Amino acid sequence: MKRITIVLSILCWVFLFGVLGTKNKDGVSIQDGILKYSEGHYLEGQPLVVGYDPYGYNYQGHRFDGSYVNAFLGLSGFPPYEGDDEAYLAENPAAENHWTWPYRHTQLTIKWNDAWLSNKDRDGDGELDRHFGYESYVGSGAWATNHMSGGAGKERWTYFAEIVAVVEGAECVADTWYRADGTEIGPVMWGDFAAITEVERGAGITRVSQAGQGLSKYTP
Repeated sequence: MKRITIVLSILCWVFLFGVLGTKNKDGVSIQDGILKYSEGHYLEGQPLVVGYDPYGYNYQGHRFDGSYVNAFLGLSGFPPYEGDDEAYLAENPAAENHWTWPYRHTQLTIKWNDAWLSNKDRDGDGELDRHFGYESYVGSGAWATNHMSGGAGKERWTYFAEIVAVVEGAECVADTWYRADGTEIGPVMWGDFAAITEVERGAGITRVSQAGQGLSKYTP
């Protein structure tokens, strides 16, 4: 279904976003005012803000709220979409060919923890930390939730998913992650991540991990 297909794509924003900064002995926070949007972003060179930016990202608060298309437009060099198709395309005609444009009326909320994407640069690489203290996301306890909605009246739909980094020793078989003891965690969502819960309006809960619900079950 459309809402299930596009949730797979939202995960890649974590890997696409980068910021520029310099290291100090205590690490760099957004409040320091020196972490900036990366090269190629529409806001390239501008400092990250505490609170929501024009696209709907709140990196300090580990949250995104807004149009699905705005989760990606900035990374592609486009300004934020504000709901007026005609006016936006008049100024940014190439946006109509962006792969997210058909989903501009889909509302998206993402929440994540510090292991998924931190609000600090503590390792000195000039970017907000990912899986800080771990070589990869595996076993890091990283998680995110995605809540999407769209349509109106009888056509109204909602989709919710809980996504976690898999635990140490997990094995992927036929696009599904399993614990070392063989217990199913959930389908692959993006590399080292699995969906442990999926809920659709009307259908109700469509997936519950055999390894258990609850994001805390997957934290170290």
